Amino acid sequence: MADIQSLTKKLVKFHIERDWKQFHNPKDLALSLVLESAEVLEHFQWKSEKEIAAYIKTHKKEIGEELADAFNWILTLSHDLGIDILKASEAKIKANAKKYPVKKAKGNAKKYTEL
Repeated sequence: MADIQSLTKKLVKFHIERDWKQFHNPKDLALSLVLESAEVLEHFQWKSEKEIAAYIKTHKKEIGEELADAFNWILTLSHDLGIDILKASEAKIKANAKKYPVKKAKGNAKKYTEL
């Protein structure tokens, strides 16, 4: 199984080989991330919970491909901006733990400002 650094290196190499770095400004990378995320959403749009459960069983590969596209843009953008995405994720989990203490947030969907 690949780690974040090796996946990022593969993505950077893939983009360099195709001379695509010229198109990778932060705005367009972020836009690509949003567009791929929307493609994930398309798999669930207009479906009931029951339909979604059945759909997932027969479309995991396609959903996985869209998730991978979004993930790859995250890796590319974080690399290009010099952000260690693992450290940023760890820091965000810690920050969210403070915003959403278990005693107040457990079983509650309210935003931290409403707890």
